[in-house]
Amino acid sequence: MWFKKRRKVVESQEDKKVEPSSEAQTAVEEKAPECASEEACANEEAPQGAPAGAESASEEAGPKEEKPVEIDWKDRYLRERADFENYKKRAARDREETYRYAESDILGDVLPAVDNLSLALANAKDKDDSFVKGVALVYESLLSSLKKHGAEPFDSVGLELDTEKMEAIATLPNEEIEEGKVSNEVKKGWLLKGKVLRAAQVVVSAGGKKENG
Repeated sequence: MWFKKRRKVVESQEDKKVEPSSEAQTAVEEKAPECASEEACANEEAPQGAPAGAESASEEAGPKEEKPVEIDWKDRYLRERADFENYKKRAARDREETYRYAESDILGDVLPAVDNLSLALANAKDKDDSFVKGVALVYESLLSSLKKHGAEPFDSVGLELDTEKMEAIATLPNEEIEEGKVSNEVKKGWLLKGKVLRAAQVVVSAGGKKENG
């Protein structure tokens, strides 16, 4: 008896199992189409905007080459023309400067002779002596020739020390000359057309002696 009851319970449970309908199985098969290969399936799963292999291809291609900048030939020509004009003007100034002071070396070599004649006349005892007068004529002739070429002496005694035109060789006390000014001229200074031909060698005053205490 108990065996028959057991069998009926099992049969009733098997009857309750529902087989999937043919319509549901067909819908599932339509949603999952078959792929020809695994690679095809991977391509189908990738987003439409980024196809498979696009990223690797862009990495292999490398950075894009920049387009060369076009040269403005007109502007370049104008710049080159302006530079050339400036060069011509600068060369003309240098050439004029060279011609203007080309004689400076010769005139500079004459100055020691002028210094010696001036020293001789300053130490002459008899100014009326014919020899002394002859030396004076030579001296004046040299000064005149130097002046024609634009060379002239300049004074420095009593003036402030100008390092561009004067060379201080000593500093000595002097009660008559203010401190810092030139008290004595050892060698005369000369200018050639406004430019220093030879700097003057001078002694600078240190002022009067100060009393102790």
